[in-house]
Amino acid sequence: MSDMPAGAVPPGDDADAAAETAVWQSSPPGSIYDYIRVASFSLGPDGRIEQWSERAAEFFGVSADDAVGRDPIAAFAPPHVQDRGHERLADILNGREWTGLVPYNDASGTEGLAEVYVMPADRGALCIAVDVATLRQIETDLAASQAVFGQSPMGFVLFDNRLRLIRVNDRFATVFGRPAEEHRGRGPHDFLSRVEADRLTAALRQVLETGDAVLDMPLVGTVPGDPGRRRWSISLYRLHSSSGRPIGVAGLAMDVTGRQRAEREAAHARRNLALLNEAGARIGTSLDLETTARELLDVAVPHFCDLASVDLYQALLSGAEELSGTTDGSGELRRVAFASSVSDAPVAMAGDDDDVSADAGPVSVGSVHRYRFSSASARALRTAQPQVLDGDGGQDLGGALVQSTLVVPMVARDTVLGLVQFSRAKGSEPFTERDRMLAEELAARAAIFIDNARLYRREHERALILQRSLLPPDDPEAAGLDIACRYLPGSMETEVGGDWFDVIELPGHRTALVVGDVMGRGLRAAVAMGELRTAVRTLAMLDLEPGEVLSALDEVVRGLGAPTPGRTRRTKERGDSDLTEVYLATCVYVVYDAVTRRCTIANAGHLPPVVVEPGESPLLLELPRGVPLGVGGEPFEESEVELPEGALLALYTDGLVESRSLPLDEGLDAFRRSLDGPERPLEDICDHVLATVDTAHGEDDIALLMARIRGLPADQVGDWTLKPQPTSVAKGRELAREQLLAWDLGDLVDTTELLVSELVTNALRHGYGDIRLRLLLDRTLVCEVWDSALVQPRRRRARDTDEGGRGLQLVTMLSESWGSRRTHRGKTVWFELALPGRQSHVATPTVDELLSMF
Repeated sequence: MSDMPAGAVPPGDDADAAAETAVWQSSPPGSIYDYIRVASFSLGPDGRIEQWSERAAEFFGVSADDAVGRDPIAAFAPPHVQDRGHERLADILNGREWTGLVPYNDASGTEGLAEVYVMPADRGALCIAVDVATLRQIETDLAASQAVFGQSPMGFVLFDNRLRLIRVNDRFATVFGRPAEEHRGRGPHDFLSRVEADRLTAALRQVLETGDAVLDMPLVGTVPGDPGRRRWSISLYRLHSSSGRPIGVAGLAMDVTGRQRAEREAAHARRNLALLNEAGARIGTSLDLETTARELLDVAVPHFCDLASVDLYQALLSGAEELSGTTDGSGELRRVAFASSVSDAPVAMAGDDDDVSADAGPVSVGSVHRYRFSSASARALRTAQPQVLDGDGGQDLGGALVQSTLVVPMVARDTVLGLVQFSRAKGSEPFTERDRMLAEELAARAAIFIDNARLYRREHERALILQRSLLPPDDPEAAGLDIACRYLPGSMETEVGGDWFDVIELPGHRTALVVGDVMGRGLRAAVAMGELRTAVRTLAMLDLEPGEVLSALDEVVRGLGAPTPGRTRRTKERGDSDLTEVYLATCVYVVYDAVTRRCTIANAGHLPPVVVEPGESPLLLELPRGVPLGVGGEPFEESEVELPEGALLALYTDGLVESRSLPLDEGLDAFRRSLDGPERPLEDICDHVLATVDTAHGEDDIALLMARIRGLPADQVGDWTLKPQPTSVAKGRELAREQLLAWDLGDLVDTTELLVSELVTNALRHGYGDIRLRLLLDRTLVCEVWDSALVQPRRRRARDTDEGGRGLQLVTMLSESWGSRRTHRGKTVWFELALPGRQSHVATPTVDELLSMF
């Protein structure tokens, strides 16, 4: 026996002993035997110890060598019980089972109490001893565990290493509708949905493999008899044997459906409040209808819904005074915005299938459509009440992704402007009553801003019509000049401010170039600019000298700020203080003569022009600065400069060369540098200047006017001096005829001779000194007659008995235009004829009409 391993059982016929031994040998480390003190040994036919296991040696503190062959009572029992134990041993050897409590001494000499179970066998008996104290502790723990499992309001579960349930408490069993014992052997997929079961399985594996606990893991599912979804919070931790081997996973689950509902309500309220705060911050940042609609959807998607669209009445977008079709919902609408967080492709909204102007399907942004009268969208427009569409209720929601939609009308100042649709995709929670209230609030806020934008757009467009009329044509033309110009308002919302420029054609192939700047910004400055520009054009048509134009303009500016009786009376009636407006402006006025290439310039406090002569560096013209318009009391001096062919003349306002970050001197230097270099087209030069100079655009208006000198060639000018004698009339006709034939303008000879004869005759009769005759050929033919008299010609109706007075009537009937202007030594009378091949607005008079004048 001593040669066999401790705990081994020799071959024999005792099947029960062999089975018990086989169970013991096959139990892995970490089994239940690790938690209780248990030992086994066997007795031979003589009643002495035949086998002594290692656990027996540990239990009783007696080695196998000392125990085998001895009387078991003498081997481990205390001396005071050894005499009584032999009587029981005799009964056992006679084939009787026995179970009883036996005192024993362990290896330390401490006395304990063991419960011994003796099973007789053919060749003796098999004995199993269990420490009573350990057994009672296990019983106590089991009782406590059973109480916790049975009475806890939380669910307890135990999973083995294969992630199968080995025990659940009654609470868990009740929730999932089966007795506790029927859950044994089930896995997560047997009581949870596939998605939730996969999550729980992954968590169990993680806990089992790493030993790291998982706390408060959320799970969602349903329970028998309850159609609603329930929510649980489960915490998982790994179980170990006494040897440290993982033997499973324990879980503690708590039903948090009510708590999560409350938390969800609180979170919902916080989300709604945050959405309203965000709406207040993000919606209405601009006075643009489409931008406001997009801002609404930026707030709503994806925080409130999965997709949304905004439809506004077409009449509102077109600026109509009356929004027809808004009372019954029949008006055309345009989709101005769409947003989606669930699909990149267009998705049909709830009402798109009710669009009567297009096939069913998504309505694209920008398209115009109309809803059917019976549709929920049309009902929302008619009643100004939101409509709720639920896919589960049989409603066709259009897009396959959509399950619930709120159709909310956008109402401002008791007027329905359009509607917004908020939709949630399948899988999202349907809209609640609280969601409906939030949607109405979002739509109402956006509607106010959209209505403000509508009113602003209407008034703004009216102002733009007026303001655009104040600017010159995009491509102004002038005799002997190439022109290019740029205008950049300081505020892009007004498109025009206080700066202006103009190109005005004057008689005799002359051109007035004007650049001015009304001090101030906004519509007030723009209106003043329009009045000044109109005044400049009127004064230019009088053919006044530049200095005289600015003097007259100064009077106009001072008149703008003068109080009027009506305005003063209204001010007093309102009780307002009399705040007289003060207008100031700067202006530079240049008259260019294409024949002489001379510029006559007068300046009223404006920055001087820049001249770039071919092959030279740009330079500022030295001119008398003058005082701004509106100051008064000072005359305006004139300067004259002759420019070579191809020279560049640049007029500008201070917004181009001066800003908060760019001092005036540095700006002027940068402007001159931008004009330096090889000759380029004027349009390219304008773009280069604006791209090169730091204009700080937005601080002030910018006006830039550039002109390249292209003087009339000498062969396009005929200039003669006639003596103050009657023969000069015929001489003038002859000179005109020869010049026109040289220019191949034979079709104009007769008319020109007749009109030259009339003007030269008038110069002889009403003037004195030499007479000057000049013909100019450019886009038109201009004839000028100069004399020394200051009296201006005046057309009058001649009586039948009058011998004269019909010459200017002929000039009026036969010419495109005519006029006169003062000169330093007299006056000039001129007329203009259209060239052959060009359309003329003058009707050719009949012979009878001509004869009726004589």
